[in-house]
Parts: sequence; C-alpha cells; structure tokens
Amino acid sequence: MSSPTPSATPVTAAATPALVWTALLLVYVLWGSTYLGIRIAVESMPPLASAAVRFAVAGLVLAAVLRVRRGPGALRVSRRQVRSAALIGVLLLAGGNGLVVFAESGPPGVAVPSGIAALLVATVPLLVVLLRSATGDRPGILTFGGVTLGFAGLVLLVLPTGGAGAVPLVGALTVVVAATSWSVGSFLSGRLPMPADPFVATVYEMFAGAAVLAVFAVWRGELRGLDLGAVTARSWWALAYLMVFGSLVAFTAYVWLLHHAPISLVATYAYVNPVVAVTLGALLVAEPVTAQVVLGGAVIVTGVALVVTTERPRR
Repeated sequence: MSSPTPSATPVTAAATPALVWTALLLVYVLWGSTYLGIRIAVESMPPLASAAVRFAVAGLVLAAVLRVRRGPGALRVSRRQVRSAALIGVLLLAGGNGLVVFAESGPPGVAVPSGIAALLVATVPLLVVLLRSATGDRPGILTFGGVTLGFAGLVLLVLPTGGAGAVPLVGALTVVVAATSWSVGSFLSGRLPMPADPFVATVYEMFAGAAVLAVFAVWRGELRGLDLGAVTARSWWALAYLMVFGSLVAFTAYVWLLHHAPISLVATYAYVNPVVAVTLGALLVAEPVTAQVVLGGAVIVTGVALVVTTERPRR
C-alpha cells in the first residue's frame, strides 16, 4: 500500500521525462506487486509478525541511510512530531497494511485473493473524499459522481454469487476496514504537526506500525510454537521483496515523484496498482478472474480515475 501524499513542491527543471516515467513505472509495478508478495509471504509465515518484521527492518535501513548521508541529527524532531508520525504509522501500517495482510492469510475460500485486495484498497481516494466532506469541505459534483461510481463497483465486486471464485465476504470487509484506516491516516497526515522531511516521518511511522503489529502478533499467539525451519524459501523471498522493493525502493520513487512531477500524474498509481495486482495474481498464482471481478474492478477503477482527475490540480 502507498503512503499518504505530502504537499507537493514546484516541479524542478532537473527531472527529465525519462526519469519521471522510470520512477512512475517503479511505483506502478512494485506497489501493484506487493499484494501478491503479501499473499506468498503469509503462505508459511504468521501474518502480523511478518508485517512487523517487514516494517521494522525497512525502518532501520532507512534510518541508517539518513544517518549516514545527513549526520547524527538527521532524525531529530520534536516530541509532538514523533507522536503525530507514530499515530499516522499505526493507522497506515498497522491498521491499513496489517489488516490487508491478515485478510490475505488463511485457507482458500477464506483468504482474499491479492487482486481483489488491491481493488478494494483502490477505494482509498473515495473514502478520503467522504472524510473531507464530513469536515466541511465541499468537493465538486464530478468528484461525488466518482465516489458513487466507485462504491457501486465495490458492492458489485463483493456481491455474493455462490459460484466459484466468489469473494469471501468477511475477508473483503476486513480489507474495507483496512482501507478506511489508511484513508483516515492519509487524511490526518496533512493536518497534524508532522516532521518536515517525509523520509524522516516514514522512519517513525514504520517503527510505530511495526511495534503495534508485533504486539498484536504476540497477543494472537503467532509466535507460540513458531518453527522458522517450516517457513518456505518462497515466503522468505517474498518478505525480502516486500522490505526492499515495496517499502524502500517504491516509496523512495514515490517521494521523488512528488517533488518532480505533476501530482495529477503521480496520483494515477491509485488506479494502475489494482490492474497490476489482478494481472500478476492471475498469471503467477492462478487467482480466479471472473466476469464479476472484471466488471466490479472496472467500475471501481473508473470511479477512482474520475475522482483523481477532477480533484488533483494539474501543474
């Protein structure tokens, strides 16, 4: 899952179109592939514990890089900023990402396929619009049209059919709760006293999210009787992929894009990621792609595209 969008700064002349599209392609493919990576990791790993390890290690690596490049004071921020970043990290990584990991774990017929999870998470821009409306903002009529269309697609996607490939309702609702948590975190991130540097904020977010995920993993008994020898190489590689490419490379590319590309272009990840996730899930692990999934997903993506194109200022 992606990180909340910080305020964008003016586009600089140093960014060539080739660099912009390279970074955008990284965000498209790598973030879209993390849903499949999660599914493979939890095949033989405890879900919340593996997510905790992912963010703890990624946070340590990022902190080390900042410390080496910027000196001892690289992570120095106020206590108030640390508290704000920690809250956002809990909402985004523990609530948002952690619940997606949880929903993708479990036996066939109970776990949510990775492509479906990505389609459900694509409703985040729609939920943010609703949060804005609840706090007095007045989005335009086209924005509300996109929200309505997107949620109609969500209903269509999870509508029980009783046939093969039907979306597990409980798992789907879990992902919707995850998307809501992510949306609240994204919404609050621009309204709380956060560290000015988004990379520094990410370090504290990752540490806080990892800590809460670890607490819940222990509470659920995930570490009781854990046999690391039973974890498959396939799951280890998936976890490493999530740490390196999902949490470090793709996020770095995303932050760079926010400073070098029009935000309307950067925001297109919201409706490209689900397409990548559904395609990879079908090709690599034979996840079912029914007519209902195609139609519901297309409606959701269309609604999100309408919201993104009408809400994001072009520059």
